[in-house]
Amino acid sequence: MTKIKICGLSRTEDIDYVNEACPDYCGFVIDVPSSKRNISIEMLYRLRSRLSDQITAVGVFVNAEEELPARLLKDGVISLAQLHGQEDAAYIRKVRELSGISGGKIIKAFSVKRREDVEKAFGCSADMVLLDHGKGGTGENFDWSLLEDRRHERKEEKPFFLAGGLSPENIPEAVRRCRPYGVDLSSAVETDGRKDREKILAAVAAVRSMER
Repeated sequence: MTKIKICGLSRTEDIDYVNEACPDYCGFVIDVPSSKRNISIEMLYRLRSRLSDQITAVGVFVNAEEELPARLLKDGVISLAQLHGQEDAAYIRKVRELSGISGGKIIKAFSVKRREDVEKAFGCSADMVLLDHGKGGTGENFDWSLLEDRRHERKEEKPFFLAGGLSPENIPEAVRRCRPYGVDLSSAVETDGRKDREKILAAVAAVRSMER
């Protein structure tokens, strides 16, 4: 059963949309001023309080001090921390130590351009990985054949989210070809830079239709 994550929520309307669509995960870009989807810690608490208990909250960070994701994990404000910067094994270990959570809570994002990038991603110490074309929200996909080549290794592989260039139209093909744990969408479910209710509903419906 493929999971779906809607990332980059920043308004109360966005929470209402995902509560209606009920994806498995939703993501908040926290304290990343360079992102147009950035929200403050105060806004995170406000939006999180509005979120359905059926949806798992993910905090998205870029080279944040380890204390920030650790504190939000420990307090239960987020259930997973997704790292998009130069965070390494020592960083991940520190977050686990500070949060008191041993495993299952860290996602590390990787830009995929060649097979070596895929190997690096699956060799990292995070619990899950997110594979993308490049910087989050580009709306472009990488060469999925790089993942198809690894199908014989899947039993040993850690779970991964597929991101970049996904839409309700190509999600079935992406899932069939790449066999991800989950798919991650952000710009694909936006109109003029804002989350779009109809696109979110369509994306979740596209994933759910594959379960039947």
